[in-house]
Amino acid sequence: MRYIGHRLLTGTADEAGRLRPGAAPALARARALTEQQSRAWLSAFAAALPQRRPLVGLDVGAGTGRFTPALAHAFGPVTGIEPAVRMREVTQAQPSHPDVRYLAGSAEDLPVPDGSADYALMFLSWHHVQDKPRAARELARALRPGGRLLLLRGNFSDHHPEPWWLDHFPRGLAADLAQFQPLHEVVAMFTAAGWRVTGFGTVTQPSEGTRADVLGRLRLRALSFFSQLAPDEIEVGLRSIEEAVAADPDAPSPPLSEPLLTLERR
Repeated sequence: MRYIGHRLLTGTADEAGRLRPGAAPALARARALTEQQSRAWLSAFAAALPQRRPLVGLDVGAGTGRFTPALAHAFGPVTGIEPAVRMREVTQAQPSHPDVRYLAGSAEDLPVPDGSADYALMFLSWHHVQDKPRAARELARALRPGGRLLLLRGNFSDHHPEPWWLDHFPRGLAADLAQFQPLHEVVAMFTAAGWRVTGFGTVTQPSEGTRADVLGRLRLRALSFFSQLAPDEIEVGLRSIEEAVAADPDAPSPPLSEPLLTLERR
């Protein structure tokens, strides 16, 4: 899994796609979840996963570990798998959890034994995977029969949340959708690799805070969405958002309905 988006984000990566020093903490701040958001997602995961505990999990594309410790606390031991060295360095600098470990790897090359996990989570990371058919097979290898895969948050072009700020960017929605596959393509790919769909629905993610809070995170340019835009388009969009926010900076950012696809290994 190569983080293509990071290569093009101003100030976050060099020409070879390596994260610059200091970029990973900025990405962590930009992508952090509020406590309410984390609780909402964990509740949705609990409803989609087997009821027994503990469950052995994989957080694939774990990034800076935004979910990994919470998954361990809720469900059992978790391995966070992340290809970017500096992302993993951020996780190592965080308070340790006895049931969490982080390993180098990708969705196409998971560093775990066959049938060793009960579930895998891919939170806003499937679109970064370069060889998707291989990844679907590799995930099936790593999970036990009956294991669950949770694919969620903006991974489907035809079931895509539209945050309030997106239309401020020229070509904003079209550029964002270009990163993702339609749901039926994702389902067909996994079905061919021995998976079956057990559920699809939406999760209401609570507000990210005020619109001013959201603008502060957008200024870090840490979303892969920015890699789809030219620098002048980014500047135009940010200026437009700044003008809108200035009128009422404390207005709450509205909640989003986010898609969650659950698949089961046959």
